[in-house]
Amino acid sequence: MKREGKESEMKQLKIVTLILLIVGGLNWGLVGLANFDLVATLFGEGSALARIVYALVGVSALAQVGSLFANDSSTQMSHASSN
Repeated sequence: MKREGKESEMKQLKIVTLILLIVGGLNWGLVGLANFDLVATLFGEGSALARIVYALVGVSALAQVGSLFANDSSTQMSHASSN
């Protein structure tokens, strides 16, 4: 039971980080294409809230990179054990 709960929490965390990455990617797309920073417009340029959003996007990227490598190594291990 504990394992299922942990897997559910990890799945939820992965979804939240993916959403934050999408928001960050769309924001950077707007900055690059239209010189428009939506996060700064919504929360105020240089505001604490805007900086928190930027930090959460950055942390989400790190979490996804870690998840990518964790999934890659577990995939390699399962292939090695099946041989």
